[in-house]
Amino acid sequence: MHAAAMQIAAADPGPLLDERSLLAALPLAGARALELGCGTARQTRALVETGKFGAILALEADQLQHGRNLEISDLPGVRFGLGGAEDTGCSAASCDAVFLFKSLHHVPLNRLDEAFAEMHRVLAPAGLVYISEPIFQGAYNALLALFHNEQAVRQAAFDATVRAVASGQFTLLSQTFFLAPVRYRDWPAFERAVIGVTHTQHRLAPALLAEVRARFMAHMTDQGVYFEAPFRVDLLQRR
Repeated sequence: MHAAAMQIAAADPGPLLDERSLLAALPLAGARALELGCGTARQTRALVETGKFGAILALEADQLQHGRNLEISDLPGVRFGLGGAEDTGCSAASCDAVFLFKSLHHVPLNRLDEAFAEMHRVLAPAGLVYISEPIFQGAYNALLALFHNEQAVRQAAFDATVRAVASGQFTLLSQTFFLAPVRYRDWPAFERAVIGVTHTQHRLAPALLAEVRARFMAHMTDQGVYFEAPFRVDLLQRR
């Protein structure tokens, strides 16, 4: 698949699925994994649950979140480190797969190409890069965009991925479009998990906070709030 054929979004958003099914299908038995921008380690857990990896290094650039991750004691085989995608501190060819879950668009825009060069450096020959990015569409995205509009940075991350393929550093193996279930028990849960993230300082004026809450509560049911958020996974292979 060539760079020119890549799409940031598709007319068909794809099936509703748990992303763990995509991870389970990867041919990576015993692989050495590097996760970039691991955040709260939610997806790190998903990687561990596949049972595929011999070792996982999960890097986070935010010092506060990294400190919290160091307190996690129930993820055997995982080592947490402080670092960014553009400078991992890993040895050359020391990884078999690199994972970025909703983190590529958080790399500084002027360092996206450096991040792909770094991924190429640390991957073993034929190693994989798994990039999962949210698509700027849908009701959940519209809610987030009220206070954190990521359209420009998501476009920049996609453009950098296209450049990495076009440059010959990587081959594009596939693009997968799907809908991911997103659930929140109540407003405080959303406020903690999304507005209160440590990597971005969201300071919402009272009027805006009230608007976000009203939009959120419009989706409330007896089982909480439920969205189906569109995602895209770009699977690359190191040349």
